Amino acid sequence: MLILLTILFPALGGILVSLWKTGEKTRNYGYTAVIIATDIIAALALKTGGRISFLTLSENIHMLFVPDSLGTFFAIMTLILYTAVCFYSFIYMKMEERPQVFFAFYFISLGALLAVCLAGNLVTMYFCFEMLTLTSMPLVLHEMTREAVNAGMKYLFYSIAGALMGLLAVFFVYFYAKGAAEFTMGGFLDPEKLAGHERVMLAVVMTGIFGFGTKAGLYPMHGWLPTAHPIAPAPASALLSGIIAKAGVITIIRLVYYSVGADFLRGTWVQYAWMTTAMLTIFMGSMMAYRETVTKKRLAFSTVSQISYILLALSCLSPEGLKGALLHVAGHASSKGCLFLCAGVFIYKLGRRNVEELRGIGKLMPVTMGCFTVASLSLVGIPPMAGFLSKWVIAQACLDNGLGLYSVLPPVILLVSALLTAGYLLTIVVDAFFPGHGFTEEGEPGSAEPPLLMTVPMMSLCLVALVVGVFGGEWMLP
Repeated sequence: MLILLTILFPALGGILVSLWKTGEKTRNYGYTAVIIATDIIAALALKTGGRISFLTLSENIHMLFVPDSLGTFFAIMTLILYTAVCFYSFIYMKMEERPQVFFAFYFISLGALLAVCLAGNLVTMYFCFEMLTLTSMPLVLHEMTREAVNAGMKYLFYSIAGALMGLLAVFFVYFYAKGAAEFTMGGFLDPEKLAGHERVMLAVVMTGIFGFGTKAGLYPMHGWLPTAHPIAPAPASALLSGIIAKAGVITIIRLVYYSVGADFLRGTWVQYAWMTTAMLTIFMGSMMAYRETVTKKRLAFSTVSQISYILLALSCLSPEGLKGALLHVAGHASSKGCLFLCAGVFIYKLGRRNVEELRGIGKLMPVTMGCFTVASLSLVGIPPMAGFLSKWVIAQACLDNGLGLYSVLPPVILLVSALLTAGYLLTIVVDAFFPGHGFTEEGEPGSAEPPLLMTVPMMSLCLVALVVGVFGGEWMLP
């Protein structure tokens, strides 16, 4: 029951507190109680394990939740980011209308994302994946302007189209499944049923990778990211980029590694097509970020590039590639979440949304820019931050895949992307602290720093990125 409570409690608690007719301060205390209680319940559920099955549709199709090692990893990252964003939002949402509506869907989407993490089979995962799309869309269109509504609808259409592509793969996997069709490392396909139909299965698996990859911003289904992020409130952008987009990653892992099996795809055209698309997305996203002048939109294109690092690692179809992917999930979630929160501070305190407006800002908010610098160093891949460790492991996995040119080309793309990342992030840092001769900024040093409820979450995410970079190599990841 703890597993089900982990999923339902944040949604129900968030709705009840949002409907509570009371003052903002009291309501924030209620949200604090809900997020802390969710963390505690989830910790107990993940520690005790167990499983819950209900709503049987056929002999091997039923709703199932099981907190295995992969689901536990993603659930922990989800809780870390959502907890940090919750406290940050208490301050940021003062500048937005209807904050109680934002928090209601914030907690509902938290429950849906935890359900995706803990799903025990493809049907359950697909259902929860769709629920996550529907419950996170209001975070994008929160401001209810024409631009916000258009961005929200674009996010919805892209996500649903991608999910339908993924559903095709789910149908075929179940048709050729053996036994209960529960997630199993190495897959559960029946070789006898599959004999003679391997080409069809390869095609539908590739369709599923592109479909679920839509949520992760895989080219050419990446268009929703640079549209949604600049419009959504900064806390929503941090969640969308930091962890909600990772729902596409976990679904691909479940499809490839836990349903079909990596051995089935290794050396086939699917692996080459997958690697090619991931490398193209990495380069394209980095180039677009380098050229972008709107801060949040630059970070959005960066997300397109950085999440494809994860997909590139997964396309190696090896244990080392899976480890590198999960390390980058942790590193990117913490680093990019911090960067979007920093961008929110620039908007909340100074109303600055463009890169060129950040010149000299290091004098006004040294702590915030310090957090921005640390997170940027992680994404570039500077040791001892998480980005360095994950990229190192990913590069090693690519070099060891034995695919000739496709062993050498990915590390080259990673290096080029790292240089571009330094170009579009570290230039902001340099201009913030060293704006150039003759530049002056009004205000005393540190006079524009935000309250602790905004600063501490940013610092905490920087600490997570550092811990992952120092100790991540010792993790026993699935």
